[in-house]
Amino acid sequence: MDILGPVIALAAWTMVMWLWMYATRLPALNAIKPDYDKIVRTPNATLEGVLEPKIQWIAHNYNHLHEAPTIFYAVAIALALLDAGNGLAATLGWAYVGLRVIHSLVQATINKIELRFFLFALSGLLQIALIVLAAVAFF
Repeated sequence: MDILGPVIALAAWTMVMWLWMYATRLPALNAIKPDYDKIVRTPNATLEGVLEPKIQWIAHNYNHLHEAPTIFYAVAIALALLDAGNGLAATLGWAYVGLRVIHSLVQATINKIELRFFLFALSGLLQIALIVLAAVAFF
């Protein structure tokens, strides 16, 4: 069940990004005092263009941590239930978490698309490897 360590770590990292998002977003919103009623009455309204892009980068990353990692969570839990979450699976899980943390830091600070894409693609390959391990263990 070593694979559960990366699951817990990524969930904790997601909450770090949540705290970072609110620590930057709330002061930014207080500084500009947007008309929230107008925003919610406007079709397709977002805070894009209302807040500085650097503030939004953090929020975007928080949202991204609820997208692709959901596959990781499901496969990691499946590996744990199949008693196949140790050794290589756990190592790949930790590597995946490391790449997601680096991806978060890149997106929230310098937001270089090429680097983000590379990190995202590499983490996707790790997900595929974990899925293959789960499939082999199950079938």
